[in-house]
Amino acid sequence: MRIALTSIMVDDQQKAVDFYTEKLGFVVQVRFPVGAFEWISMTAPDGPADVQLALEPATQDWAIAFRTGLYESGIPATGFQSGDLRAEYDRLVAKGVTFRNPPQAHPGMPTTAILDDTVGNWIQLYELPA
Repeated sequence: MRIALTSIMVDDQQKAVDFYTEKLGFVVQVRFPVGAFEWISMTAPDGPADVQLALEPATQDWAIAFRTGLYESGIPATGFQSGDLRAEYDRLVAKGVTFRNPPQAHPGMPTTAILDDTVGNWIQLYELPA
């Protein structure tokens, strides 16, 4: 068993596509209409081609409440690994990405930074210790 697809709920699918492609460098792999919304999956710029992130519409009351609770509590919806978090942070700040905090080292643990994806989620970036 392996993970080939995971998803994140977003306020606005097109705004999410714009952010994840233009700011983070993700590449859309699959996109087609499903009723009033779309199926959208993408791959990370430095990730394997067979692991995709789906951008799920979050219009149901329960989804809005869940995501609002995570966001207001400062809990990341997901995390992405970086090989050089400081360089990634600097590159994203230069592109206008808003972070809750700059990279923070944690002894014996990953270095982390948390960004706002503009569609209702905190996303944790992390770099594993050397």
